Amino acid sequence: MPDFEEMYYTLMRASEEALRIMIEAQKECEEMYVSNDENE
Repeated sequence: MPDFEEMYYTLMRASEEALRIMIEAQKECEEMYVSNDENE
């Protein structure tokens, strides 16, 4: 029988990591946008 608990935690860890990566990318883009405005 599959270990559903381990499957769940594996999926949740990957989801958390994906969300962290997306938040970091958004912050980087916001910083790029703000710094571009300052240069003009």
